[in-house]
Amino acid sequence: MDDTRGGSAVILAGAFLMLGGVLNVIYGIAAISNSNFFVHNTKYVFSDLKTWGWIALIIGVLELFAAFSLLAGKAFGRWFGIVVGSLNAISALLSIPAYPLWSLAIFALSLWIIYGLVVYWVPGAR
Repeated sequence: MDDTRGGSAVILAGAFLMLGGVLNVIYGIAAISNSNFFVHNTKYVFSDLKTWGWIALIIGVLELFAAFSLLAGKAFGRWFGIVVGSLNAISALLSIPAYPLWSLAIFALSLWIIYGLVVYWVPGAR
């Protein structure tokens, strides 16, 4: 990735994907296990706290796979990172009623990941 244009943006997007993946896995496990970390009476868009815990856990694992594939230099990692970043952005917007400022921060991080992977795309490069 050193010789491609925007290689540092792709590496930073991979690091952000890894950070977001670890956080989503931790938050997913905490929500599934009825931890006192989250407020239990909060209204979510789809369902209850356990459902959002499973959604966060699955997205977190997908983010980790995308980050490892992206940092390995695979073209599949870019496409997969764009899709997973989009899923994370959508889930962040859907969780605004529960924790608004954190959701907007995660949404902004997801947009930066998508931007870093789309804008610096070089056709024909790995």
